[in-house]
Amino acid sequence: MKILTAVINCAFLLTSIAYASSLQEQNKALATRAFEELLSRGQFELAEQLYAKDFVNHGIHRDIGLQEDQEALRGWHQAFPDIAVVPKKLIAEGDLVVVYWVARGTNTGTGNGLPATGKQVEQAGITIWRIVGGKIKEEWSAFDQLSMMKQLGLLDQKPSGAGDADATDKKKE
Repeated sequence: MKILTAVINCAFLLTSIAYASSLQEQNKALATRAFEELLSRGQFELAEQLYAKDFVNHGIHRDIGLQEDQEALRGWHQAFPDIAVVPKKLIAEGDLVVVYWVARGTNTGTGNGLPATGKQVEQAGITIWRIVGGKIKEEWSAFDQLSMMKQLGLLDQKPSGAGDADATDKKKE
């Protein structure tokens, strides 16, 4: 009887591991599809297939829903019509998928408050998605906006602060 119980427990454990592994692979495939088709190609009509209706993008200062999130994505496509957002590393655990991504594009349009500069940008970031029932339900993302603004020539790239100039002047004395 103990052997039978042990065999059943092992079988259940192996089935659970296999299910979790296949679910995580499905979640990574969904994330890859979202990056390729929606974020890179701008196929906005896919948002309803890929995102839950009650989707929330958790920002640092406030959360936004799917409509505002998609409006921001449209703004990035207006500012960078040739944008490509490529997932480089994907890690899945439970219902979470973490994506390290690199975006490249040329700022030839206006969108999200950016003027057209004609400059190319290369940007890396990390997005964490919680996927429930085969749809993206929550998001947390971060990327270096300061670097993007410098690449676009919208911020001064000289050393900041008077302390830098003062230190150089003192060395000459």
